[in-house]
Amino acid sequence: MKTDFSPQEKAPLSSLDVWEDDLLERYPEPETTAKAKEEFRNYDNPERDTVREFYRLNHTYQTYDFVQQKKADFLKFDRKEMPIWEAFNFLNTLVDDSDPDIELDQLQHLLQTSEAIRADGHPDWFVLTGLLHDMGKVLCLFGEPQWAVVGDTFPVGCKPSDKIVYPEFFEANPDSKDERYNTKYGVYEPNCGLNNVHLSWGHDEYLYHMMKDHMPESALYMMRYHSFYAQHREGAYDHLMDDHDREMFKWVKLFNPYDLYSKAPVPPNVKELKPYYEDLIAKYLPSTIKF
Repeated sequence: MKTDFSPQEKAPLSSLDVWEDDLLERYPEPETTAKAKEEFRNYDNPERDTVREFYRLNHTYQTYDFVQQKKADFLKFDRKEMPIWEAFNFLNTLVDDSDPDIELDQLQHLLQTSEAIRADGHPDWFVLTGLLHDMGKVLCLFGEPQWAVVGDTFPVGCKPSDKIVYPEFFEANPDSKDERYNTKYGVYEPNCGLNNVHLSWGHDEYLYHMMKDHMPESALYMMRYHSFYAQHREGAYDHLMDDHDREMFKWVKLFNPYDLYSKAPVPPNVKELKPYYEDLIAKYLPSTIKF
């Protein structure tokens, strides 16, 4: 497996927000006019070149072995230990001055999500999930390439669904030639349950393991699967889910609109909100978190 990547291979996107903007192209708000599937699939549009390159790299290098290697490395959580609010400041260094479309830092993005959830009267653990859901993006600050941090997630170890964005790029993935991994079920059993399935590596899985001893199961499903669009939007992997997954995915689908549609150009007042969120963090999480 190739491990040394050029700067272009590590960061084809101008910022991580480009991936989220692309999600809005594919999954616009229900009340807006959705683009035709054919228009989305217009790969000749030069505005989509960086997104295409991002997914080419993602689909080429996210193999079963790659995911195992990343889990063995990062799930030791031996890189940093800090309070959550300090982690937000750390995460804010991801803000990219070259992105002209948004001036909000990462914490403000997270606060917009959590405040939208709070305004709708959901439980406080749900509000906290909104605040934390992108915390795993600190992987970029540990040297991980963008395509191993964000992007739509999908199961590795079995044949990828054609419902995944840019499915043709999987042809370059070594697993597509490996008979262990290139069938419908691959290394899995029918309806084995997603807890037994390895998804592509990124900020979702990283955060799930960071929080799995502290947050309710519903919150953990939201964290772990909020980028699994091939399932919660396209229903492509029902054959791997069990009944418990299907029940819990109601929470994932409830969370998704807050994740996608809560961005606004007006920043939340961090100073005013901080005391509430500090108390909420203290209710569920230890004083420091290991990264």
